[in-house]
Amino acid sequence: MRLQTLSIHTGVDKDSSFNSVITPIYASSTFEFEDIGKTKGYDYSRTANPTRTALQENLAALEGGAGAIAIATGMAAIATVLHLLKTGDHIICTNDCYGGTERLLRTYRELHGIQVTYVNMGKLDNVRKAIQPNTKALWIETPSNPLLNIIDIRALADIAHEIGALAIVDNTFLSPYNQRPFELGADIIVHSTTKYLNGHSDVVGGAAIAVKPEHAERLQWLCNALGQGASPFDCWLVLRGIKTLVPRMRLHEENANTVAKFLSQHPNVARVYYPGLPTHPNHDLARRQQYGFGGMVSFEVNGGVDEANHVLRSVKVFAVAESLGGIESLISHTVSMTHASMDPKLRAEAGINERILRLSVGLEDINDLLEDLDRALSFKTVVPTATVRSEA
Repeated sequence: MRLQTLSIHTGVDKDSSFNSVITPIYASSTFEFEDIGKTKGYDYSRTANPTRTALQENLAALEGGAGAIAIATGMAAIATVLHLLKTGDHIICTNDCYGGTERLLRTYRELHGIQVTYVNMGKLDNVRKAIQPNTKALWIETPSNPLLNIIDIRALADIAHEIGALAIVDNTFLSPYNQRPFELGADIIVHSTTKYLNGHSDVVGGAAIAVKPEHAERLQWLCNALGQGASPFDCWLVLRGIKTLVPRMRLHEENANTVAKFLSQHPNVARVYYPGLPTHPNHDLARRQQYGFGGMVSFEVNGGVDEANHVLRSVKVFAVAESLGGIESLISHTVSMTHASMDPKLRAEAGINERILRLSVGLEDINDLLEDLDRALSFKTVVPTATVRSEA
């Protein structure tokens, strides 16, 4: 079956009593044994739950993996995957990754002795030079957050496999609709299901999918041992959202492409970050390894933080909020919001500055979105006050 059909039908057949066409929410913490040591496949919901199983089957099918785990949050998914490593292991990571990822890796370095080197993965020589005898994983975020740099997954997976390391890809920004890293050699895919997979900004969740059965089994064991499993209701919400993934992603991308073109011609915009633009330095790579360009657009305003703040205070349709991938359009100030927790030195080295604003382009009428941005970019009244910092 093709992706749109898989998204609707995979994992739903869990109701043998009434044959409902939608997977039920099994809101039970425990399940009765049929006999000593004999169950119908479930005994306790931390370990497994039918609604969670349905979502996991769906995610594994969409990404083409051997198995998936549905986890409580996106950060919990990253934490669970990091437990595949041990003290003294070394990770090479995308240098302009999500701020929360850098914060967690820093914490694991301090608490558990896991070493991390951040490099510009767009230059493969940087990756090769960063390899150490104890390098066990390449952490690949593409498109990156917020600069939307595109990284060659196939080339990096080849490098990882040459040294016996894992190629781990955060596929949150594109979803399986626009990118399938297993086809390019990745070993593990991580998602914040909060974002495009759920798509409605009404749940927080995460997932990890493995291409090899042994990795899938280990991740399932870790999820159970760490108590990281997503709740049945949250799994049901994500599963419901996935059913409209394909048509949503089509409109997200259509609107984002139009917004990016508009911004690239606006006099008060210094730079636009969107791989769908032919002027993007990684446009050709994005065309080769992706099935589309997604709904995320970042741009740099002319001026400084005061001008950026003016835009944030002036938008009416775009909501000033963190997160992404919902049906509504969001705008965020990267330095003070999504990447506030990132090491300032690393943030500066990656090129993330206070003039950059990130858009999650939603499904509203495109004319309303363009008019909203045009009005906000007028810079007629600028009030110079500090932005509010967030640790999300």
